[in-house]
Amino acid sequence: MKTLVIVTHPNIHDSMVSKTWVHMLRQHPDRFTVHELYSEYPDGVIDVAREQALVEEHQNIVLQFPVYWFNCPPLLKQWCDDVLTYGWAYGSKGKAFENKKLGIAVSLGAPASEYSAEGSVGYTVAETLRPFELTANYISANYQPLFTFHTIDTHENYDEAAAQLVADSAGDYLAHLNTYYA
Repeated sequence: MKTLVIVTHPNIHDSMVSKTWVHMLRQHPDRFTVHELYSEYPDGVIDVAREQALVEEHQNIVLQFPVYWFNCPPLLKQWCDDVLTYGWAYGSKGKAFENKKLGIAVSLGAPASEYSAEGSVGYTVAETLRPFELTANYISANYQPLFTFHTIDTHENYDEAAAQLVADSAGDYLAHLNTYYA
């Protein structure tokens, strides 16, 4: 049962976390199909039929992205708008996600303590990203627990200790995938 990981990072080459996670996923091609939206669609024009076929070929779907302004990068929002069509993803004949697991894996540039009622965000990550859970429910997917990694927000603070935390996060991410998408 292979998992499609839809990676959406507008500048993955400069990413610390997403690039590390993609490298880890690519070490398991028998288990994961890594699909990088910004690499596939640099012009922003999504091939809807191709994307729908890719989803249909997999039992598990993970949306992997850095959180941008309490949401996903714009191309992933466009992917949802374009690909999750009536009659395919939802509606009386829309069964594409029925009995499929769907979840998200995100990196955030703020400490976990900021994503709480007492923190500067005022909400948990799950509350902030609730639209993904609502979408999963609406398209009859089996929404899985979030995978989150809180990291540094600037490259200036990226030292050996930060690099180790990012490397450790890749192992944690793999363990999460093994638990929920096996």
